Amino acid sequence: MTDSTETKVLFERARNEIGKVVVSSGNTVDLLLIAMLCEGHVLLEGPPGTAKTLLIRTLSRVLDLENQRIQFTPDLMPADILGNQTLDLETNRFHLRRGPIFTDLLLADEINRAPAKTQSALLQAMMEGQVTIDRESLELGDFFLVCATQNPVEMEGTYPLPEAQLDRFLFKVDVDYPNEQDEVAILERHHISARSRDLDSFGLEIVADKEALLRARREIDAVAVRPEVVAYVTKLARRTREHPSLVLGASTRGALMVLVAAKAWAAREGRDFVTPDDVKAVARPAIRHRLQLHPAALIEGVSPDDIVTEILQQTEVPR
Repeated sequence: MTDSTETKVLFERARNEIGKVVVSSGNTVDLLLIAMLCEGHVLLEGPPGTAKTLLIRTLSRVLDLENQRIQFTPDLMPADILGNQTLDLETNRFHLRRGPIFTDLLLADEINRAPAKTQSALLQAMMEGQVTIDRESLELGDFFLVCATQNPVEMEGTYPLPEAQLDRFLFKVDVDYPNEQDEVAILERHHISARSRDLDSFGLEIVADKEALLRARREIDAVAVRPEVVAYVTKLARRTREHPSLVLGASTRGALMVLVAAKAWAAREGRDFVTPDDVKAVARPAIRHRLQLHPAALIEGVSPDDIVTEILQQTEVPR
């Protein structure tokens, strides 16, 4: 076996470059990179003003990827996302007007403000990597990644995401306000010399092109997983389905996503094999949005993270 050193270096360089713009002491950057390399999608939940949009713009810059942003609103239609066929009056022929979904990193801002029909159009893209316009199927790029945001405070005028769509996200990442030290660093960095709208002023460098990202994907695919670790992940998922505080536990797809993300976490650490600690590192963001709490648990203030933590503590770890 050989170490996954190239992928480890990719993570380190990306963190350093993004850190020039976005100050964060958490694992949000790593989770976004894992989602990109595992062909997953990410739901970012947090209050306004926590640099979610800036983070996606910066990530796309350092990975040399295209990005688009869609502000979801109640009147947003599927064609506003996908595009449509328009008539060229000069040639009297229809041609395709591609919508903003034809990009690499798509920031779906306040995704829960769009009606069900529009959300379902996005769901097909997330599920199949393609969209349908006037009965024609069109492929999206190899690096298509949906980074959706929602505000946990303002729920008026929103359409809760259906369980089927939530299950398509690899991670749900809670983006909270920064700690005091990070907030001081943000204010010092941004109040004079640089404008967050102008990424050129930060001197960002591209850390990987698409070929490098494809090599990292191949390294992750080659990461070995022992049967004991597969059984461990299976047991974690099954225990969520048996938990008395849950109406709905993690799906089989959810268990698979935990395992795939754990392989990427191992590669991030420079290893070509998965350990139970890798599983623990990704379990909460990979499972929390797949759990539906019993009403009694909601009243008691139990959170999905509480349940995942409890199950991790109670499940025997393979050696």
